[in-house]
Amino acid sequence: MDILTWAEYPCSLIYYLICNRMCYLVYISTDLEDDLSQRNSALISFEKDFTYYEPEIIDLLLYKYHWYVGSKAGCSCTFRHLSSIELGFGEPVYWFEEPSDEIEATKIFYDEISSLISQGNKVDCIEIWAGTKKDQIKRLEVDLSSVPRDAFRFFENHHFVFNNSERKTDNQL
Repeated sequence: MDILTWAEYPCSLIYYLICNRMCYLVYISTDLEDDLSQRNSALISFEKDFTYYEPEIIDLLLYKYHWYVGSKAGCSCTFRHLSSIELGFGEPVYWFEEPSDEIEATKIFYDEISSLISQGNKVDCIEIWAGTKKDQIKRLEVDLSSVPRDAFRFFENHHFVFNNSERKTDNQL
């Protein structure tokens, strides 16, 4: 068996090896069939490539259409994250420096999810540290009307189920 140098590995394999050891991964599902990759920017991307995904994690997603959400780094590391939920949602503070592009990327994510919800679509999201097992993921109901855009951040190993209690349905005035 030949031994390959790093330069000879396919990029996706290198990405997989790195991400399966030290990266955040964000997956969403929605009932909307549209191509979310049309919303990609320099800071956020929606990808259908699930070549190297965690099948048992994806099975937790609630809706039919699944997307991997990458940040500018390719993985999902350059969004706002906390390893614990104890501090809850909160705006950036001066004494805990967060890169401005991570703050902006997270705002774009929030805007996209909020837009989908306001149009009547259903959306959920799983944010994990690579290698997380299914039984380590905790479910969290997130009412976007209660979480301001600037305060949203991801919590490691959580399954976010989004809604907006202020969204009016056809049966409401």
